[in-house]
Amino acid sequence: MHNQTPDHTLTTNQKWTIASTSAGFALENMDVMFLSFALSSIIASLHINGAQAGLIATVTNLGMLAGGILFGLIGDRFGRVKTFTYTVFIFAFATAAMYFADNIQLVYLFRFIAGIGAGGEYGVGITLIAESFAHHKIGKMTSIAAVGGQIGAVLAAIAAAFIIPAFGWNALFLVGLVPVILTYFIRRNLHESDDFVATHAKVANHTAKQPINIASLFNTPGVALQTVGLMIMVVVQIAGYFGLMNWLPTIMQHKLHLTVAGSSVWMIATIVGMSIGMLVFGNILDFFGPRRAFGIFLIGSAVSVFAITLANNEPTMLIAGAILGFFSNGMFGGYGAVISRLYPTEIRATANNVIVNTGRAIGGFSSLVIGILMDHYTLPVVMGCLSAMYILSFVVMLSIPGLRKLSAHHEVAPKATTVEAN
Repeated sequence: MHNQTPDHTLTTNQKWTIASTSAGFALENMDVMFLSFALSSIIASLHINGAQAGLIATVTNLGMLAGGILFGLIGDRFGRVKTFTYTVFIFAFATAAMYFADNIQLVYLFRFIAGIGAGGEYGVGITLIAESFAHHKIGKMTSIAAVGGQIGAVLAAIAAAFIIPAFGWNALFLVGLVPVILTYFIRRNLHESDDFVATHAKVANHTAKQPINIASLFNTPGVALQTVGLMIMVVVQIAGYFGLMNWLPTIMQHKLHLTVAGSSVWMIATIVGMSIGMLVFGNILDFFGPRRAFGIFLIGSAVSVFAITLANNEPTMLIAGAILGFFSNGMFGGYGAVISRLYPTEIRATANNVIVNTGRAIGGFSSLVIGILMDHYTLPVVMGCLSAMYILSFVVMLSIPGLRKLSAHHEVAPKATTVEAN
């Protein structure tokens, strides 16, 4: 019941769907990256220690988990479009409120609230895409939206470079009000999918079999195995991303004696690699199915994360960073695509938000774990642990029956796939 059009033609609503979700993810990631760029200034101005500073990101991730659960359920009950705009409002105003944070307690409060909005936005946005495009386009479209997140990281870097030196870290977060403008256009131009409208009518008439609650993600042993397996894969995805982004620039500064500017160039190369990887992954997913797509990229991540220890000068480091980014974060858009195919319309937003934000909450601790490992072991040992993590995700991926069925019949409708996965 997707809004079908010829392969090379998009309806007006499809155009608004991909534009709105891409912009939303870009602004959400911009908000998250603001914290990274402002962290040293926050530590200095609020006179906090490293543990207190590290807790800011943890609190944000916990907010994402809470928001993911809450707004996944709301999105499934009351509609994706309205819920999407509510989540954007929340993280926009909570981000701007950081301007008034003059103590660490307020920072924790505002970041937790911002996390609630950001965590709710992901699953609802991905679900909008999944219900607005034909099955063979979902991987590509969710990957395009994920690339929007990388654009947000670049925008955050540019804004931080100009605003923090001139106006201080507090002023940077006022830029977080920009997403409010987006919600006006979303509410005027974006409409619920036919898929959701039909399913919502069934729920209203009590004819839908699937209850809308988190227990639905574990209601049979097969579905529970599928849900837990996907959670483990997302934990690895997020752990790898945050671990690499937070630690590798510092590691390379010491290993290759790079300047901060040099490590920033490496970061840009890695982000470019990530964006290209997302687009390539989306096309492989749509054409060959999820097992081949994830298999190629997980093995590629395991190899490239360890191979990066062999880089011995700046040019090889830039190439290695781009390749690592290509594989390690190229998969990100794919999780929303497969989750949307494996769970029925009634619980699709809930499934996306709960699974991905559980991964964020747990995987977000990777920076702490890698820091501990760095204190006690050599760089090859640390990268070897990350490599093993991707191999674990590969094994888990092979154990999920639903992904095997999607790969064999990836043109099958979402509800039929869910029944088979059970």
